[in-house]
Amino acid sequence: MQKFPITAPGLAKLEEELKHLRVEERPAVIRAIAEARAHGDLSENAEYHAARERQSFIEGRIAELESIIPSSEVIDVSKFSGPQVRFGAHVTVVDEESDEEKTYRIVGQYEADMKTNSISLTSPLAKALMGKKVGDSVEVPAPGGSRAYEIAAVSY
Repeated sequence: MQKFPITAPGLAKLEEELKHLRVEERPAVIRAIAEARAHGDLSENAEYHAARERQSFIEGRIAELESIIPSSEVIDVSKFSGPQVRFGAHVTVVDEESDEEKTYRIVGQYEADMKTNSISLTSPLAKALMGKKVGDSVEVPAPGGSRAYEIAAVSY
């Protein structure tokens, strides 16, 4: 069985989502299906079809989470320090072309979220940053051509 690295907060978030789907979403969609069934002819019942589609999504996500969670390996990033980029690091990079500065956190693939600037360990940027130190430059392949970044700071 392949293990996937994850932070403790990332695992807690997945476990909370699984609990929410099992305890709240699944029973709610079952009630919605029963209510839509009560309206009669199912072949032309849009509410019934929408509820069944929602149920399919919920059951699929539950199955996905049930396979991800046991395969997760929690990495305690609080024990990490130093200038080298590793899993769990907050890395500030400066685009060498535009001088734009951004900070990313390198996390597991199942907790990556661009809204919070959390990037997957398997992303091209994270792969380029891993093992590098403050002051190093990295070249990252991008759809519009390669981008060069300098590592300005690393923290855990």
